[in-house]
Amino acid sequence: MNDPPRPLTEHLEELRRRLFWVLAAWAGCAGLTGIRAKDAFEILSRPAVEAVRSRGHTLIAIAPPELFFTYLKTALLVGFVLSLPMTLYHAWAFVAPGLYKNERRLVFPFVLATTLLFFAGCAFGYFIAFPFVFEYFLTLEAEYVTTSWSMQNVFGFISRLYLAFGIAFELPVAILILSLAGIVTPRTLARGRPYAVVVMFALGAVLTPPDVISQILLAVPLLILYESGIWISRLVVRRRRASLDDVAIE
Repeated sequence: MNDPPRPLTEHLEELRRRLFWVLAAWAGCAGLTGIRAKDAFEILSRPAVEAVRSRGHTLIAIAPPELFFTYLKTALLVGFVLSLPMTLYHAWAFVAPGLYKNERRLVFPFVLATTLLFFAGCAFGYFIAFPFVFEYFLTLEAEYVTTSWSMQNVFGFISRLYLAFGIAFELPVAILILSLAGIVTPRTLARGRPYAVVVMFALGAVLTPPDVISQILLAVPLLILYESGIWISRLVVRRRRASLDDVAIE
């Protein structure tokens, strides 16, 4: 952290420049996705579509522009996910001047780990959790109720699930950032295990249907990620202490 302080206007100018590149990357990825937006929607919504088809139903569109706006939102969502590495890189580069030299070198591991964890969360939901979610909702059907899910409502719901699972799997990265900031320590995290168990199962209850299997399917991976975050925090603390010792010797 040997960089001299800069005026506020320079920070704002840098922020504006980095936001431009982030939005440009998002727009470019969304534009490319828009060419095959129909296929992208079908892939993203497959857990819901297959669940509905198993009951002999299909999705419906109840308003003239619903197809268009649903495909547009699909392109924006996929564009956001595809441009995530660019967003993360500029976010890290913006705060890098306030970090130690050895911490600045973490930019590419940070971008790679954050991107992979987000995709892992989405994949976990897509292949494991989402089928349980939609099958559960369909079990609520009755003789006097026919399932007629609209494209817009299904996409709105499943996009929130993607974001929720993707962000939830960023737990190790969040712990890393808090450790770098000195807000948490390995000892604090270890003492917080009992509370973490309660929080993870609470998240499982909120993000999945109210059945025990679905809650466990989400809570267990989150607890594993929390435990890995403790080890990451220990590694960060050790390296920071070693860096401070080197600076003191010099």
